[in-house]
Formats: sequence, C-alpha cells, structure tokens
Amino acid sequence: MTLPDTALPASVSAGRAFPMGATFDGDGVNFAVFSAHAQAMDLCLFSQDGKREITRLRFGDRDGDIWHMRVSGLTPGTIYGLRAHGPYQPEVGHRFNPNKLLLDPYAKQLHGALRWSDALMGYRVGSPRADLSFDTRDSAFAAPKSVVVDPAFSWGTDQRPDTALTDSILYEAHVKSMTAQHDQVDPALRGSYLGLASDPVLDHLTKLGVTAIELLPVHAFLDDRFLIEKGLRNHWGYQSIGFFAPEPRYMTQNAVWEFQSMVKRFHSAGIEVILDVVYNHTGEGDETGPTLGLRGLDNTSYYRLADGGRRYVNDTGTGNTLNLTHPMVLRMVMDSLRYWVEVMHVDGFRFDLATVLAREDHGYDPRGGFLDAIRQDPVLSRAKLIAEPWDIGPGGYQLGAWPNPFLEWNDKFRDGVRRFWRGDALMTSELSKRLLGSAEQFDHGHRAATSSVNFVTAHDGFTLTDLVSYSAKANLANGENNRDGKDENFSDNMGAEGVTDDAAILAARSLRKRNILATLMLSQGTPMLLAGDEIGHSQGGNNNAYAQDNPVTWLDWAAVDAPFLAFVQKLIALRRAHPVLRQRRFLHSRPRKADGKPDLIWLRADGTPPEDGDWHTPDWTTLGVKIRTASDAAISMQSDDVAILYFNAGPGITITLPDLDDLPVVLELDTTRPEAGPETIAGKHLFCPAQSILMLTQKPYAGA
Repeated sequence: MTLPDTALPASVSAGRAFPMGATFDGDGVNFAVFSAHAQAMDLCLFSQDGKREITRLRFGDRDGDIWHMRVSGLTPGTIYGLRAHGPYQPEVGHRFNPNKLLLDPYAKQLHGALRWSDALMGYRVGSPRADLSFDTRDSAFAAPKSVVVDPAFSWGTDQRPDTALTDSILYEAHVKSMTAQHDQVDPALRGSYLGLASDPVLDHLTKLGVTAIELLPVHAFLDDRFLIEKGLRNHWGYQSIGFFAPEPRYMTQNAVWEFQSMVKRFHSAGIEVILDVVYNHTGEGDETGPTLGLRGLDNTSYYRLADGGRRYVNDTGTGNTLNLTHPMVLRMVMDSLRYWVEVMHVDGFRFDLATVLAREDHGYDPRGGFLDAIRQDPVLSRAKLIAEPWDIGPGGYQLGAWPNPFLEWNDKFRDGVRRFWRGDALMTSELSKRLLGSAEQFDHGHRAATSSVNFVTAHDGFTLTDLVSYSAKANLANGENNRDGKDENFSDNMGAEGVTDDAAILAARSLRKRNILATLMLSQGTPMLLAGDEIGHSQGGNNNAYAQDNPVTWLDWAAVDAPFLAFVQKLIALRRAHPVLRQRRFLHSRPRKADGKPDLIWLRADGTPPEDGDWHTPDWTTLGVKIRTASDAAISMQSDDVAILYFNAGPGITITLPDLDDLPVVLELDTTRPEAGPETIAGKHLFCPAQSILMLTQKPYAGA
C-alpha cells in the first residue's frame, strides 16, 4: 500500500548512502540523494493523487555528499519529491530554492505531467534582476513528482537475441508514431509501449527482417513551454528530466512493467531493443528555465557553467550541458545505463550528441572518463553502443574518432549516397568509400567494418519519400517561419515539388528510392532503416518534425506502398543470404590467404579496373565492384562466394563482366525490375539500365 492521505510514516532512521534514489526493502524505503553544496535536504511525501503534501521530513544524515534516510511503512506507489536548502547565488552558480519541489534524479517513475507556470522558476519572471532574483512560490502544484517503484518483473525465460553486428538490421522508430494510426492494433494500446510490441507490429518487423529496434527517447521528458504555447508538443523527446523513468505518456496503466513487457515481447521475436538516450543535457534549459531537479539539487556539480557560474555551457544547443567530468554525475549516468540493461533488459544505446559525454576540460578525449568507464564496465561493454559522433561545441565533429566497441552514425554515408543518386558531379569516388564501410574513417585501432552505422534517412531530416519529392524543406507547421531544420538536404523532387499525379515523375521517384535503399543494404557496415520508409511514409516535406505529434509523423498503415515494402523485404533477405555483403573485416584489394585472389576489384563498364584519372572524371557514373571475403579474415572464414555490383547513376550502358573464374553468374537484383527473380546470365556482356543497380553473384558448382 502507498502512504494513506492522512498518515505519517511509522518511523524515520538514518538509512544508508547506497543505493542511490528510493529503494523499497520490504517494509520501508531508503532514500539517498547527492548534493555537495546543499546545507539541508527535505523529503516531501504526497497524497495518493499527488496533489497534497502530507509531510516533510528533514534528512538527518550525510555520508560525504550523499544525504540519506530510511522511512519505514512506505511502499511502492508512494509519491514524493525533494527540496534542497542552500545559497541562492546565481552569479557563482548556486541556485538553491527550497520553494521548488525537485525530482529525485534516480526516480524510477514519475507522477503527473509538468504544468507550465512561472512558479516553476527559481527566480521571479519579469523582475529587473532577471535570474538573479528569488521566487518564493511553491512549485509543487505544477511540478512532476517521483514515485517509489519496485521494478521486479517476471522475465521467465527471456533471452537477449545478442545478434552479431554483421547480421544486424537497425530500425529507428518512435513509440507513438509506429501505432497511433495502426488499424490492426487495439485502439486502447495505440501509441503505447504495449502497442509497439503487439502482434501486428512484431509481424511486420519480423517479415521485414529487422533485428533491432532503435527507439527515440523514452526517458521521461517534458514538453517545452514555447511549444505548448503554440499548441505543439515535444514529440521526439530530446528533453529528458528523468534518466531512470520510462516516459509516462506511452503507458496505458501507468506502470513500469509495461515497458518491461514490451522488451520481453521484442526479445521473443528475436528483436533487440536499443534506446536513444540523452545524457548530454536536461530539459531545465538555460538560466531562464525551470528548476525541476538537478538545477535545484546542486547546479554547480551537475552542469558545466560559464561566466563565473551564472551562465551554462551550451555545447548541445538546448541551453545547458551536463558535467560528466564530475564523478557523481558520471556515476548517475553509469547507474542509469546499467539499470536499463540489468533491470529493463534493453540491449544497447544510441548516445545523442555523444561528443558532449566524452568532453574533458581540454575537449573531446577518446580516453576520457565516460569512455573509460563504459569500456571497462562488465555489463555495459557487452551492450551495443552507438555514438552520434558530434555536438555543436568546439571540435565537436568526431566521426571515426570513437574507440572500440562503439559504432557511429555515419553522416558521410548519408550525404554521399544522396548526392551520388542525385547526379552530383565527382561523386563516384565518394560512393566507393561509403560502399566499403568508410574505411578512411573507421579502419584503425582494430575496429570492425560494422563500426559504421550506415543510414540515408533518420528521424532528423527528410523521410525517404520526401527525399525524392521535395527540393526544399516545408517546416511552416513548426511555427518558426521555416527557419528550423537543415536547408541543404541533397534532395531532389524529380520534376515537381511535393505531391504529384504525374506518372513519369512517380516512377522516377520509386526507382530513386529503390536505388538508395539498395545502396544501403549492399554496403559494408551496419545498416539502419527509418521506420516508415519501407511503406512510403511522408511528412509533407517537414525535415524537422520534432514537435509534430500528429499524422505528420504517425505512420499511415492504411496507405502502405505494398510493392515497395516487398522490395525492401527482398533487399534485406539478399543481404542476409550473402555474408560477403556484411563482413566484419575491411576490404583493401589485397590477395587472400586462401587462394591469392584479391578481396576487392573496382570495375569500369568495360570490365577493367579504373585508372587514377577515372576517379576524378565528372562523367564517370557507372561504378562496378567485385567482392570476396576479406583478405585478413581467417582462412576458415573465407569462401568462394562472390558478389559483383554495379551502381549506375547515368544513362543505360552495356557492361563487360570481369574475369568470372569459370563460375556461373546469377543476376540477383535489378532495381529497374524490382519483382524479377534470380536469372542465370550467359556470356560476358550485360545491359545496365539507366539509374539502376545490378547485383550478380557467383558460387562454385555443386560438388566442385
């Protein structure tokens, strides 16, 4: 039972400084909170509806900088908050204000949505002294609150799929957008964790061939005030206020087990769950933002500050930057990551603006505290770890600079593939790099070719359909006069801006989409598909739909492009069937140990290798490549399987096949004929249609 509305807890004792947060021990709850600069700390207990503060208890014990107490008689479901007493000196960084109810940084569940009010601010809004002023209003009526949770869950025989990176197909998705309009999902579950793991979704993903779903942020987050005032919401979720708590808006029964059940069902379907996590900043914003948690608990410890402490370092573009050089902030992040792996059973993480996390006082450091901590951790080092390898701070772009075992989102792949198929000059050389896992970026420090997360679309930008339908962004719905979002997308409307009924333009767009996704699935590296691309989802040209919690971002399952879906399924099946397309080792045109044959041969249309000058020829638009297993792969891992690929961004051309070693040749893929099955090729010559990709394979004769 939770604490009755009129009851006081049975007794209060010193408790322990570990574990952090609120921990139910069977007949009470232990509370432990970090603050190095607070002078006193209060625990506030609330009524079952969270509307009334029942009692306030002063923490009486402190071990170092951890305040702690144990309250007997409390149970899971108890709603609570914190108040921290200390100096209010914003000019040097201290922003203590006990009038502001604070979230426990380790809260496993939140109660109530934030209600925007000036009372949430530590200062008096409108005061001539701005954030140097002090506000005395109680913020409890408007602030979200923490909930005591017992996260025990019956996992049964749950097993992590532990899919090899060479076999992985990542699928970036939003919890709500996937099912908000799915007519085969129970209406009561649409837009929820349980709806996401419902049978219709699992059936779609397994037929598609997805091995991991990468979810946009599910840590508890807030809706920005400026969005609410415009009638919008923070749909993507990159404004975290709770690093341990699942976002409540995706729950149907306000219970943590809903998230755990979702993970268990994904695992039963052989699909891993990867979380997009935001440890680089919080939703408290800059010095004009609300006091909800970390700012009020110990501003100078939790955040990186500037101008003597009054301002915030803003390497994130969101107003503040977490200070992971502080050992207790680093501990909080590490504890959060372990919680999601050990208690919630997730399989990995994609770190938003990851360069922030690896910054030391001198800048990005691949041997910095966060990276050292995570790489040595026996739990986390086995999880799938993906970096978004940049931030907006000095020296923030760090593609290729991350240590093993990190993978990295590769924006060079995205831009290079887009530009090649758009017909930009001198992009054949660029494409050749991207096809091979971007070795110039990643082939160092014994990293694998799978280190490159290849993608052409993601949540941040155009969908695939919009990429071939719009030459300019159309973001007016975001309320920023189309100023937001990237201006350069390397997109092409193929002859008409946006929606059209011109059959020729529609056919050209469909072909371009097939070529782009075929390039993705035929490249070395770890491919990532944006949810909805496989069914033709459009956002109407909005390339920054972060605030569009509506049909702009919700997938329309009643308008599925069935032929294109079948083609994407075919592509993934081809990749799965041919390990030569998804190797762990980089390819460098070196002779193999097993037979002396090169693992890679670049080809011109005439069947000969290109000369140095060809790579700088603007009109060279037909690139061929013959691939075998890598030269430095173990002999036992080398095979006679061969893939011959042609990428033609120009007019149709007759190609001459290279030396075929007296092996049969099968045409597995022609993007101009998406429904065609495998065809045996006779002779050395083959027509490569305009704007197409051909994939041919060779295997030894049976018994050879």
